[in-house]
Amino acid sequence: MRFTPAEARRRVGGTDWAALAAELDEHGCAPTGPLLAPGECADLATLYDRPGLFRTTVDLARHRFGSGEYRYFTHDLPAPVAALRAALYPRLLPIARDWAARLGRPAPWPDSLAEWLERCHAAGQDRSAQILLSYGPGDWNALHRDVFGQLVFPLQVVVALDAYGTDYTGGEFLLVEQRPRAQSRGTATALRQGHGLVFTTRDRPVRTRRGWSAGAMRHGVSTVRSGHRRTLGLVFHDAA
Repeated sequence: MRFTPAEARRRVGGTDWAALAAELDEHGCAPTGPLLAPGECADLATLYDRPGLFRTTVDLARHRFGSGEYRYFTHDLPAPVAALRAALYPRLLPIARDWAARLGRPAPWPDSLAEWLERCHAAGQDRSAQILLSYGPGDWNALHRDVFGQLVFPLQVVVALDAYGTDYTGGEFLLVEQRPRAQSRGTATALRQGHGLVFTTRDRPVRTRRGWSAGAMRHGVSTVRSGHRRTLGLVFHDAA
């Protein structure tokens, strides 16, 4: 599987990042352009059956998180995973810093992903958080946040490895915003094969009469009705 850092930067650069940032502001999630070709998606999906590439497997039903499985890669990431993560970080960084400024929070993220991960490891967050997720008929994922420790990057990306409506049905990506003194707002997104979806790790800035506040958000996956749904999860902080 040949996937160079330069190629990853080219594909990530094909997204209109100003438009993505505006949509992310409004909804808490926004799609990228194509990041992987169908054949590359298939190659990545087959890695799930190579347990030596992963540090652990999580059975969702066992932990009452839903139904299905996911596996965390070791730090020895496959080339496309490492390249996409490195190419996406500098595109997401200005959005993360802007959100932090609006919310009056620190913005501890350096220009370099490598330096940020060094800070995570120094703080005891030294386990890889990159994920391959696998869902079959009847599987689902409960609403949650991927925080993993005190050091958190506020955005993450999921990349669809199977084709919605062809390889599987159901299994929409869910995002639910808890609104103060109001009913929660939900968004359901059908992921496009090879495309990414950028979404908030835990909250987004929401304008109020008094300025900006944090709109708490959680994400999950609706019930897969048929077929097999596999995705790649790119997280920009490591786990404790």
